Amino acid sequence: MGLRWRNFCAVAAGVLLFFHGFCYSEKAPNYSFLQEARHAPPDLYYDYIIVGGGTAGCALAATLSQNATVLVLERGGSPYGNPKITNLDSFFANILDNSPSSPSQLFISEDGVFNTRARVLGGGTALNAGFYSRASSDYVRSAGWEERLVEESYEWVEKKVVFRPPMLQWQSAVRDGLLEAGVLPYNGFTYDHLYGTKVGGTIFDHQDHRHTAADLLEYAKPRNILVLLHATVEKIEFRLQGGSKPVAMGVIFKDKAGTRHSAYRKDSKSEIILSAGAIGSPQLLLLSGIGPEAHLKAHGIPIILDQPMVGQGMADNPMNALPIPSPRPVENSLVQVVGITTFGTFIEAASGSDIIRSWLRRPLEQSFNASEKAMKAVMTAAVRGGVILEKIDGPISTGHLNLRSTDPEDTPYVTFNYFKEPEDLRRCVDGMRTIIEVINSKSFSDFRFPDIPVQVLIDLMVNAPVNLRPRHVGAAISLEHFCIDTVMTIWHYHGGCHVGRVVEPDYRVIGVDGLRIVDGSTFNGSPGTNPQATVMMLGRYVGEKILGQR
Repeated sequence: MGLRWRNFCAVAAGVLLFFHGFCYSEKAPNYSFLQEARHAPPDLYYDYIIVGGGTAGCALAATLSQNATVLVLERGGSPYGNPKITNLDSFFANILDNSPSSPSQLFISEDGVFNTRARVLGGGTALNAGFYSRASSDYVRSAGWEERLVEESYEWVEKKVVFRPPMLQWQSAVRDGLLEAGVLPYNGFTYDHLYGTKVGGTIFDHQDHRHTAADLLEYAKPRNILVLLHATVEKIEFRLQGGSKPVAMGVIFKDKAGTRHSAYRKDSKSEIILSAGAIGSPQLLLLSGIGPEAHLKAHGIPIILDQPMVGQGMADNPMNALPIPSPRPVENSLVQVVGITTFGTFIEAASGSDIIRSWLRRPLEQSFNASEKAMKAVMTAAVRGGVILEKIDGPISTGHLNLRSTDPEDTPYVTFNYFKEPEDLRRCVDGMRTIIEVINSKSFSDFRFPDIPVQVLIDLMVNAPVNLRPRHVGAAISLEHFCIDTVMTIWHYHGGCHVGRVVEPDYRVIGVDGLRIVDGSTFNGSPGTNPQATVMMLGRYVGEKILGQR
């Protein structure tokens, strides 16, 4: 009787613990652990301090909270309750919102290309076009990641925020046009990175509502995590001890009212982890005194570690596109299909009157020199229809990042050196030729005016101020000049804190203790066709690795 009773109690206790753990999680958007930074005490102490609640940071925080206390410092606000973020039709209205409280912060690279960086919980997943596709198996192997854990980490993400797109008329015509253009084979619906044409995942559900990395916080243990919104980290504080390595001890951050707070590591096992993105993480290292000595001295920043590779190797996948006015109505759609070519180019498409009007209005409104004639031409042509775009793999061309000022709110000077390497330009030309074949295909014929040749579409793009770059005289004739002159971003920039240069393979910052970086700044190349899947995966992956060593 006593043994059976003890066995019963053990089983009952296990069941209770299971349901307690199950019920203990919280559903978005009703997180009890979200709080404005102005309500935080002057000093906080946590096992892990994560700077940036973005694409990687949310996954990382949710994972670490399973067995440690976690503080997330996010400089932006919540994505929840903002229809511009939530609704697919508001995609460009969201990116074009340059108000002080906007989730999108505009910057213009030194290359003369309009760009934006996220300032919102969920990071780039609250702004992007939603396409979800994993990195290639070659990319995973070259990164030195454990393949089994990578697979499990992708699946962990996919269960929460990824959906199968509906594939209506426009996207189906693009898919069939890609196959007709020879981007073979057809791989159906898959998250995997495979040569040919495929339908990928999306973070927009069947009601066209966006799900962001912030939804991954549903996995978090509420009692172990605090997420502070509008918490802008100004610098990392270090302890210096003679000839030993500097030790990251804490961070100083300010709230929306400008009041400063401090957050410190709880003990020697604790860590500070930067997940502030490919611009924010190298910027914060520089502001904290880790970077090229001469650059730090020029800004009057005390030197913690002379590290010349911080901010180097910045890259952005260049994008070029053609707008295609349609004689028939089209659905509002973002990227659902991709053509993965063997020559290093990815072909994607979007459609819908609101989306396409915004696509071409964006640069027109941001350029003070846009002519009224050019604006009318673009707006008239894009009343309904879509765009087909190409972006190149990699890229090979890289640039650098330098501080603009010591204010963390100021986006640094960023140079990407688009098409500096001839191979990148060759890929773009091949990609544009493939787009032209898709437009001219029989499969796509219902969605283009037969009396508007492709050359007119090329002329339209050349004459539209899609960036601030000068135009070559023959840009409408030469695809090489077209690529260089009409280049845009698709917001896949990365680098600045590369593995092997700034961080170790386990993402610890080289030359200091108590500090890691986990985000796209560590990538040597953009993973797959679209990086968000792998950035979220990385947060989960590294979180599991850290817990396993704890």
